[in-house]
Amino acid sequence: MKVALIPYITAGDPDLPITAEALKVLDCCGSDIIELGLPYSDPLADGPVIQAAATRSLARGTNFDAVISILRKGGTFTDPNCLGNSSSDVLPQLSCPVSLFSYYNPILKGGIGKFMTIIKDAGVQGLVVPDVPLEETGILRMESSKNNIELGGLRLGDWYSHQRQCPSLDSATRHQTGATSKLVAVGFGISKLEHVKQVAEWGADGVIVDSAMVKLLGEAKSPEEGLKELETFAKSLKAALI
Repeated sequence: MKVALIPYITAGDPDLPITAEALKVLDCCGSDIIELGLPYSDPLADGPVIQAAATRSLARGTNFDAVISILRKGGTFTDPNCLGNSSSDVLPQLSCPVSLFSYYNPILKGGIGKFMTIIKDAGVQGLVVPDVPLEETGILRMESSKNNIELGGLRLGDWYSHQRQCPSLDSATRHQTGATSKLVAVGFGISKLEHVKQVAEWGADGVIVDSAMVKLLGEAKSPEEGLKELETFAKSLKAALI
């Protein structure tokens, strides 16, 4: 069974043009879905690495409109071996779908229907909202369905906390995959090849790699080095899942 590689990066860290190029690099490396996080000032569902990335991104002025603009217009850094024409739309150049990771308040603030229409028009195909209240999931699902946006649930598990507190995360994964027709991806804290291989053995449909990807881009000595390190890491993870 094929296990999907689902990398996550934070929009605008280190900057939006590099975000556009990182999407192309991850697609070129065989990603099955890419999660793009919209930076938010109170990211309760994220760990310290992604919180720091969101803070840096917001400090540079990243907002929803800017993210949508860069998805449509592309970046400025090019690599003839992998990256496409930076002057054209980014998302149509990708062979894999992109899913946005957004907290609920920014969606609600601008209007759910308007938000869905905007991301659909930009070419986004999925959405994860980790903090949506249970009583409001209905309208979110209705609007996402109306706009052909796949609405995903919160990721299953946390590698590190479960290693300390719940050794049977594998059982939870097997239970979830058997209890739902939806695809089940395991994420949070997966950063090494052995993590990816282990989750695949548990029978998960996908593996989400977030903080490790974000750290490579956000803490690299230069944007170019960050993209190269991202490419190397993503290729190694993909090879582990084949």
